Amino acid sequence: MANTALIAYGFFAMAPPVPPRRPADTDFAAAPELLPPPARLGFIDPAPRPPRPSLPEAYRTIHIPAGVGQFWRKLAAFAGPGYLVAVGYMDPGNWATDIAGGSAFGYTLLSVILVSNMMAMLLQSLAAKLGIVSGLDLAQACRENYRPPVRIALWILCELAIAACDLAEVIGTAIALQLLFGIPIVPGVCLTALDVVLILFLHQRGFRKLEAFVIALLIVITGCFIVELLLSQPDMIEVARGFVPTADVITNPAMLYISIGILGATVMPHNLYLHSSIVQTRSFQRTEPGMREAVKFATIDSTAALTFALFINAAILILAASAFHANGRTDIADIQQAHELLSPMLGAGAASVLFAVALLASGQNSTVTATLAGQIVMEGFVDLRLPPWLRRLSTRLLAIVPAVIVASLYGTDGTMKLLILSQVILSLQLPFAVVPLVQFTSSRRIMGPFANGPMIKLIAYAVAAIIIALNIRLLVSIL
Repeated sequence: MANTALIAYGFFAMAPPVPPRRPADTDFAAAPELLPPPARLGFIDPAPRPPRPSLPEAYRTIHIPAGVGQFWRKLAAFAGPGYLVAVGYMDPGNWATDIAGGSAFGYTLLSVILVSNMMAMLLQSLAAKLGIVSGLDLAQACRENYRPPVRIALWILCELAIAACDLAEVIGTAIALQLLFGIPIVPGVCLTALDVVLILFLHQRGFRKLEAFVIALLIVITGCFIVELLLSQPDMIEVARGFVPTADVITNPAMLYISIGILGATVMPHNLYLHSSIVQTRSFQRTEPGMREAVKFATIDSTAALTFALFINAAILILAASAFHANGRTDIADIQQAHELLSPMLGAGAASVLFAVALLASGQNSTVTATLAGQIVMEGFVDLRLPPWLRRLSTRLLAIVPAVIVASLYGTDGTMKLLILSQVILSLQLPFAVVPLVQFTSSRRIMGPFANGPMIKLIAYAVAAIIIALNIRLLVSIL
């Protein structure tokens, strides 16, 4: 563990920072303190060309009302990016850990979900601040501040994480198709390639329509779980107790293992890249007061959206606890088992159907955001721009091939193990997104007066250290 930490430290230490390239529309006359220091000889051109904006087809396309006394209109204009980010916190990869935790330990691990979401809220607020203030998404910031070997390594790791996330979406969607329509896993996996058409359609309709599509599916997922919770009738006193942390989470090895899995599945690395980019779709004023206001509204948006994600993750665990653990079934550890047993346990035929519908909506939502994240990462790290459909198809094929092979050879059990493996890969990549984010947002050279204060810096580095330590523990325990 110590060696791994030293390797990670050296990985970032080998890349001395360089002044970032600011977007051309920054109002330096109104905010001279945001001017970067002189370029360091040998690192960048003294008069660098500003990088192309992140997601140029949507960059600053959404109007923000001007003037005072427009709080609710401004909040509505900023609403959207947080919900795209929240999708990653309720993707099919999260379902397996929540179901296993609720089935085995009842409501106890609700505290882990709560703490994980609070960490996510902090990190996503930092990602939004980085994009708004620096005018760079996290991938562009890495390209501007790290030497080529480091940023290429970070790009490869991030692409692996996106492919792993897409693998979870492929398997989750295929399972949902099997549960709803009886389509076998292998043909279902192949059918997921058709979502390229959906991606192309949404891109042509504009970014606001894409946000509306994602929010609509989130409403479907939320509605399904509200009905499920009403049918399962959980013990609300025990639910409230579950949100209070207990020492058993640390002292019980089995509980700790699932807790680490919940944390690893909750804090998605590619969502940090995603959020730092899509906040730049808003056409806010690039003055210090304008950016402070933008940071405030973006933080409200992401915090509210991640509260939705907290509800969904908690609902999955509560459902498993009330339907399975309370009835003595502590062995339910995968999605198919949960679906098969929900109706008999709850005495309602609609329970299993709603569960599968929510799973399908979750998979489709995650598909949209993974495509955006892939485009942002590729353009940000190496300035390589591909059409959205080609980017989607290439990433999806990387996920389909191993899923088809494993499903053909090992069936449903194999796909569930592959689903867990995808979460391990995400955990492995996580520190290489969190550490740069905390570094950049704590730097006055990059963020100016918006740099993290001492308390936020301390909390952010503590969160990063906890995530790194727990993910290393997860990997060690699995390997």
